[in-house]
Amino acid sequence: MKKVILALVIFATVGITSAMAQEKVTMATFGVRGNCGMCKGTIEKAAKAVDGVTNAIWDKTAKKMEVSFDAKKTSAMAIQKAVAASGYDTEKMTAPEKAYDGLHGCCQYDKDQKMTTSEKKMEDAHKGHNH
Repeated sequence: MKKVILALVIFATVGITSAMAQEKVTMATFGVRGNCGMCKGTIEKAAKAVDGVTNAIWDKTAKKMEVSFDAKKTSAMAIQKAVAASGYDTEKMTAPEKAYDGLHGCCQYDKDQKMTTSEKKMEDAHKGHNH
């Protein structure tokens, strides 16, 4: 009987500790220029390399990145800096020329290329509304 009670106490303690350790996930969406599947791999890898990023998906057509991350460990701006350092402009960061020049030829996007920005997303969400 003592072993059963001890096991229940340990199980409850581990459960409470695990629940407290769960992190709140923050989501962010921002524009990223790029062209192809190779770009997608590089962009997502750069974002996922940032400590605290739990997921990163770049949409080639919309030129936008959706990331989820632990805000206690990183920020959307830090993720944009990492993506820019890999050679890709984001809506708030310009890639260093050396990083851009190091991209494969098919990945060297037009610097004026349109991308979905977080501001554009908000404008689209309010189209047709009069307020």
